[in-house]
Amino acid sequence: MTIKPLIEKGSFDPETASLLASAFEVAWETVQKSGSPLAENCNAPMTREIMAKRIIETAQTGERDLQRLVEDTIIFLAQPR
Repeated sequence: MTIKPLIEKGSFDPETASLLASAFEVAWETVQKSGSPLAENCNAPMTREIMAKRIIETAQTGERDLQRLVEDTIIFLAQPR
C-alpha cells in the first residue's frame, strides 16, 4: 500500500500531498531500518496502512512539518495496542 490513494480521497493541494507522501516514505524507511517486526513481510501491509492513515489524520489537524509528521507516526506505531 502507498499513501497516494488515501491522499487523493482527501482535500490536499498538490504541495501538501507531496509532503505527506514524503513523510510516509521517510517513516517507512525508519521502521524498516529499525528491524521492527512491524516491517516484516507478514506485517508490512497493515503497518503501512496504519502509517498512511495516521499521517493523513495528523495533516488534517494542520501539521505540515515533515519531521513532526514522521516522528508522530513512529511514536503512534510504538504505542501498545
